[in-house]
Amino acid sequence: MDPRQTAATYDRIAHHWTDNPGLARNGIAQHERALAFLGRTGRAIDVGCGSNGRFIDLLLARGFATEGLDYSAGMLALARAKHPAVTFHHADICTWEFPQRYDFISAWDSIWHVPLEQHPAVLEKLCAALAPGGILIFTSGGVDQPGHITNPCHGEPLYHAALGIPQLLRLVDQFGCVCRHLEYDQHPESHLYLIVQKSDI
Repeated sequence: MDPRQTAATYDRIAHHWTDNPGLARNGIAQHERALAFLGRTGRAIDVGCGSNGRFIDLLLARGFATEGLDYSAGMLALARAKHPAVTFHHADICTWEFPQRYDFISAWDSIWHVPLEQHPAVLEKLCAALAPGGILIFTSGGVDQPGHITNPCHGEPLYHAALGIPQLLRLVDQFGCVCRHLEYDQHPESHLYLIVQKSDI
């Protein structure tokens, strides 16, 4: 699916994440685990930041200079209303270039919408954008082989793709990072998250 279609879908359902209090803690414990591996503050960016700003709140509270990125104008309008002092980028991660390196990058439930054939390049871009010792947390489908699927979400079609665990781990190593944590955090659902750290070299 073209990323523009995914952005348009999120435009139509953006309010779901701000109107649902039950989502306020989704992924927070996992991000706290990731931050413990970093052990410092610095610059952070939330890739696919969405509308409710829970990870931005967490990072700001920890003292990070924090930015957000999303391809959905509807999501960003809500995010900017909540955090008017934060810098947000309206862009497609597939073509956008990071303006600097970051100590912490979150890509929670976001880059799995990237077309499957572009996943390696996007993962390489994320790893390259980490400062030495920096941390990346991201989610993927907990599968063994590459694949993609389109399923309905709040009545709208949403595309998801995953490279599979073996290829993800190979690429993380190839791109100069080490996997610090991998977990099926919603088992038996096939929801996987990884914490990876950039080499200090």
